Amino acid sequence: MAKLVYDEKGRLLFTKEMKEEYTILIPMMAPIHFGIIKTVFDNSGYNVVLLQNNGHSVVEEGLKYVHNDTCYPALLVIGQMMDALHSGKYDLHKTALLISQTGGGCRASNYIHLLRKALKKAGLDYIPVVSINLSGMEKNPGFKLTLPMIRKMIAGLVYGDLLMLLSNQTRPYEIHKGETDALVAHWVEKLAGQFKIGKGYGRAEQKKYLDSIAQAFAAIPVDRSKPKVRVGVVGEIYVKYASLGNNNLEAFLAEQDCEVMVPGLMGFMLFKVDNRLEDIKLYGGNAVKYAAVKTFMDYLTSMETTLIEAVKKVPGFVVPSPYSHVKKLVKGVIGYGCKMGEGWLLTGEMMELAEQGYGNIVCTQPFGCLPNHIVGKGMIRRITSIFPDANIVPIDYDPSATRVNQENRIKLMLSVAKERLAEKSGEPQPAGV
Repeated sequence: MAKLVYDEKGRLLFTKEMKEEYTILIPMMAPIHFGIIKTVFDNSGYNVVLLQNNGHSVVEEGLKYVHNDTCYPALLVIGQMMDALHSGKYDLHKTALLISQTGGGCRASNYIHLLRKALKKAGLDYIPVVSINLSGMEKNPGFKLTLPMIRKMIAGLVYGDLLMLLSNQTRPYEIHKGETDALVAHWVEKLAGQFKIGKGYGRAEQKKYLDSIAQAFAAIPVDRSKPKVRVGVVGEIYVKYASLGNNNLEAFLAEQDCEVMVPGLMGFMLFKVDNRLEDIKLYGGNAVKYAAVKTFMDYLTSMETTLIEAVKKVPGFVVPSPYSHVKKLVKGVIGYGCKMGEGWLLTGEMMELAEQGYGNIVCTQPFGCLPNHIVGKGMIRRITSIFPDANIVPIDYDPSATRVNQENRIKLMLSVAKERLAEKSGEPQPAGV
């Protein structure tokens, strides 16, 4: 068994020996994206498990080890990990946990410390916690993000965004049920195989695969003769993407016969990098650092452009707006210095959705998340003054919030949306709406 090693501050390190022996557990957020990114770790010699456990036991574990005033995503992420550790599926003396850490003012910084506190409380503080970050905040001898890994992970975000975008626009209209999900699974497996042999993330290869993915979805037989209510989903990043965090919101909207649009993860990635540039513009900073961050920003932008161009080549799909356009939308509406939580990007995504025809919006937010209440719920009146047809409902997610109440509020929003859709199409309104 690997020897436990601590740094000078008493932090348990993930050692090179642990890389060979340990299983690393990763909490789930965005299934398509994380399914692809998992293969990057697998192919780099790490034994990684993407956690699928959910349900009330996860919430109970979170409440046991995290103060109930702490934000709901923290409670769920830590609860999912603690629930997995207590499941009996893993050798706890050969298990590690991995969590992201970006140095922001919210979850990006604090989760890792809350997780270590939970482990100590449970008597499991011999389990190492690995920080995945691009800021050099925590380093471990047995874990390192190499340049090829970073490039593959970014490629995974791009592929994940495209698969999510096209599947959401195809699934509600497919003639042969299940064909869309089967195609998503096929491409996740295919891309994993390409990553394994060191292919699929170069610019030329990525362009080829993105075009092929778009053409494959365009070839799925669909029936778009009956218009459906289009609903956009925005909010705090975890609650927006994780079915565990939003009570299976996308599945619920599908049951209500809606087409769902969820903005991609690349927008959030660009936002986080762009924040570094804006900080230097607003407050001053190192010119060398600015140039380095700008180079990375340009690289991400080129990846985004490749994705957008792939969607443009096939008919029948709504093309996502570039990050630069979303940023222009909020100019004069909210300041670029507003970056806590999802910052001005959350406001921008609502405006983008309204502009693209997805003006029926569910704004998901943890109950105790003050920043997102400001840039989400707090901006609704301003957004509707610019997009009068925007039909936005803010939904709070919290251990004490009932699913029935959440879904009833969404149904009220959908009743307005269905009435407007019926008026627009000239069809009589369905009884009971």
